[in-house]
Amino acid sequence: MWADIIREFADSPSQSRVVRFLLENGFGVNNEARICCNGIEIPATAVAKAIGSDRRVVDATAKRILERPALRDIFLNMRATPDLSRVAEPLGLAVITVLPRDANEKDIIGAAVSVLSKHSLSIRQIFVTDPQLSEDPKLVIIVQSPLPAEVVSEIRALPQVRQVII
Repeated sequence: MWADIIREFADSPSQSRVVRFLLENGFGVNNEARICCNGIEIPATAVAKAIGSDRRVVDATAKRILERPALRDIFLNMRATPDLSRVAEPLGLAVITVLPRDANEKDIIGAAVSVLSKHSLSIRQIFVTDPQLSEDPKLVIIVQSPLPAEVVSEIRALPQVRQVII
């Protein structure tokens, strides 16, 4: 699906950068063709500055999204979720970042969750970067601290795992 969205903008590298930025950040578009995050409008100039583009490119991209029914439905309903990994320490949480050997392989999440469940760790949040949107896809799991050393070793030993970062 993400590849289809990106392909829709293949004729315009600058608009393609805008769409990729929106998807990576969970930003949507409202009915007025304004970029928004959970209903809060974000100035086109701010988006343009973040990606090194021009406000007019951002505005044109938002209008183009609304002109295409399939894209319209996606971007009108896009929502962002808070990332607890950046505030884990003060919240008393631990972060496990898993870099897969092949992000398209099945059961990466299930295998990691199985290890955590075996050790009765409470999972607070899991998120995955989509391999079609990210050059370095990863699985990030936030759990209650402390994190036993054997958990890291067991996750690292999973056949789907290339690297574990704590």
